[in-house]
Amino acid sequence: MSACPQSPEAAGPAAPPAALLQTMGLPDLAEVLAIEQSVYELPWTQGNFIDSLAAGYLAWVLRAPGRAPDGGPAPVLAYCLAMQGFGELHLLNIAVAPGQQGRGLARQLLAELCRYCRSQGSAQLWLEVRVSNHRAREVYVRYGFSEVGLRPGYYPVRQGPREDAVLMSLDVTSEGAP
Repeated sequence: MSACPQSPEAAGPAAPPAALLQTMGLPDLAEVLAIEQSVYELPWTQGNFIDSLAAGYLAWVLRAPGRAPDGGPAPVLAYCLAMQGFGELHLLNIAVAPGQQGRGLARQLLAELCRYCRSQGSAQLWLEVRVSNHRAREVYVRYGFSEVGLRPGYYPVRQGPREDAVLMSLDVTSEGAP
């Protein structure tokens, strides 16, 4: 059986088909940072995003369809950044705007990452997630990721000892993967 869902039904409710995948650029950073700061206790900085874009990391946004009321681009609903490695892709950051959570946008981004991995000949998709981030861990496990290790003291915290990270992996080469 595939680690990546075979169909939208296998992954649960899908994102609205109108959510548009686009490459993230510097003009997107204000919206991306607003989402980042609203969902993470210790968010990435603008410099972290700029450095990732300058390094050529894979960086995508999902936008609502159409245009904003002022005629500009539609709002960013979700985003992800990933780093290509030898035979693998490492998901560095993924987030969905609070008002958009539960609509399948994270699954849509994960499906795109799986397709990208296969197009680049990458066999594995890796990520770390805070031990305490149960909601994200559940999303990843439902998607097919396996918990394969623990990185002690990986994440900073506001007070107290650093938090452990769960290392997760997904085989994107399995038969039937999207």
